[in-house]
Amino acid sequence: MASEQAEAAGPPPMTGILLAVTSIALALGTFMQVLDSTIANVSIPTIAGNLGVSSSQGTWVITAFAVANGVSVPLTGWLMGRYGVVRTFVVSVALFTIASLLCGVSWNLSSLIFFRILQGAVSGPMIPGSQALLIMIFPPNKRGTALAIWSMTTLVAPICGPILGGYISDNISWPWIFLINVPVGILCAVLCWRNMASRETPTRKLPIDRTGFMLLLVWVGALQVMLDTGKEADWFSSPAIVVEMWIAIIGFVAWVIWELNEKHPIVDLSLFKSSNFAIGTIAFCLGYAVFFGNNLLLPLWLQTRMGYIATWAGLVAAPSGVVAVFLTPFTARLMTKIDARWLATLSLAAFGLSFFMRSGYTPDASFGVLVLPMLVQGVAMSTFFISMVTISLNGVPPHQTPQASGLSNFSRITAGSFAASLATTIWDRGEAVHQTRLAETMSSGSPAWLDAVAKLQATGMSHLQAVGAITQQTVNQAYLLAALDFFRVSAWLCVILIPLIWLTRKARGGGGAHAAAD
Repeated sequence: MASEQAEAAGPPPMTGILLAVTSIALALGTFMQVLDSTIANVSIPTIAGNLGVSSSQGTWVITAFAVANGVSVPLTGWLMGRYGVVRTFVVSVALFTIASLLCGVSWNLSSLIFFRILQGAVSGPMIPGSQALLIMIFPPNKRGTALAIWSMTTLVAPICGPILGGYISDNISWPWIFLINVPVGILCAVLCWRNMASRETPTRKLPIDRTGFMLLLVWVGALQVMLDTGKEADWFSSPAIVVEMWIAIIGFVAWVIWELNEKHPIVDLSLFKSSNFAIGTIAFCLGYAVFFGNNLLLPLWLQTRMGYIATWAGLVAAPSGVVAVFLTPFTARLMTKIDARWLATLSLAAFGLSFFMRSGYTPDASFGVLVLPMLVQGVAMSTFFISMVTISLNGVPPHQTPQASGLSNFSRITAGSFAASLATTIWDRGEAVHQTRLAETMSSGSPAWLDAVAKLQATGMSHLQAVGAITQQTVNQAYLLAALDFFRVSAWLCVILIPLIWLTRKARGGGGAHAAAD
């Protein structure tokens, strides 16, 4: 009852062309932020070469953004409570646009890293802000549509990122991967402020939890640096990684204790007292981690072992985005009629089927064979985000939606960071195991080995060249087998997650207080 009165006290939902234009503007804000977290990934070799540094140094362009963004996302709830949802979102978009311009005009690696830190720091409120505002401007019975718009941009942007980044780097110039944000950011900020300034949410003069913020900065920063640099440093064989791990653990424990006992915490961890929010968020994070790890591994395998360029590796994944965009509007309509737990089950089952289909890839797999599992993944993507957000926000009062959205997104992004680091590490270690096993069956005196060398020499190769070609083929085969293992395990993880969904309450209509009434 209280939640209904709170909703009634606010401005009425938007309708017609105003609703459509504002929704597109909010979606653009989400799209830019998610796109910028992935667009630079395939461009690192180009950027590093242009700036005269090594590729390993160039990866700090990605790490800098991830660390700054990871710290700023949990602050969203406090910022929106202090300054209002609309103002926080619009200012974040405006500052992100300026930071993108500065990244595009960077003159060396140091300046680019500094501007990427700035870009990540100011972009924290963009994703949870757009989510909260979309829920706010749609009628309660249309919240499924609001979340569908948000989920479409969140899903499609990571797929467009590598394609767009690869094309710009190959055909134009790398600064344009940042400069393309400028006109989009200006349009988004102007439209959102013009259409929603009168809908600003109530603000409170909340005291700044300086200690909580500093502890958050320490443990998130240490964790992100550890995850982003761990592989190159051979993980815990490196003293630096061990130190970063302990800083992250001790900082996290101290932060949780402080926030639970602080009167005005910078992150409201009391939301996890709701079993529905806690279980929903855990399922969301684990499902996203599996999806993100596979989304990273497939193009990496295609580019490093199958001879695909960045653009074509991106095009393999593109059909899943197309299917997701096509099906998501239908999913939004179903959200008002079907329990979100059924749609979440469908998404996890479809993810599992897609990963299982990938586990049958062969070294000579054609483009069509590679794409088919991605079409199935598109079905999963169209229902995953919208159902998981609905479940996790089910029963959260409207005034706590920004806090809950920020906390949920922070947990999801952190899970994605873990997945990115673990996926490549597991793949490399799996390759080493398979290569050892393959080598055991290919001794230099075995008939199969001698026959292969003889056939290659018959084509004009020298003995050394023939041995090198066979060795390279063995390495490629080992990486393929490691990838197939990863896909197979991912499929089973998706199946195992399904029972977790059914520990939550029934949810329909887009979550929030409205869904709590069901």
